[in-house]
Amino acid sequence: MHEKRSVPYPNHLAPMIEQACYGKGSEGLLCGDGVHHVRNSGSQGWFANAVQRAQTVDPSIPRLTPHDLRHTAASLAISSGANVKAVQRMLGHASAAMTLDTYADLFEDDLDAVAARLNAQMPLVALPARPQTGYVSPTRP
Repeated sequence: MHEKRSVPYPNHLAPMIEQACYGKGSEGLLCGDGVHHVRNSGSQGWFANAVQRAQTVDPSIPRLTPHDLRHTAASLAISSGANVKAVQRMLGHASAAMTLDTYADLFEDDLDAVAARLNAQMPLVALPARPQTGYVSPTRP
């Protein structure tokens, strides 16, 4: 059984998504006729044909699979600073641990960005112009 999930998308896609939703009920599926899941049948399926048509327009488009798009969505969400729980929900993972295990390398790549965001949120701290007098350094055993 397929789980319902919410998938965030940029506002720029809203007109296309609204068009895909036209005539479908609130519980209807986005892709296809709204009732039946669109099935992909490998190299001759709808997705492969769509990629091939796109490649005729732009030959630099690489071979893609639906799973590649899923990985790209997760990567973009993580790179934009999404919370791991939000990415977990978006992907339908059973746990945040599963998301971290699958995409841990992407989170590690963003450590510098995390430091930059922390720095931006940190209030300016005025440091003294000279060392404070009366400060006693703790002794070490």
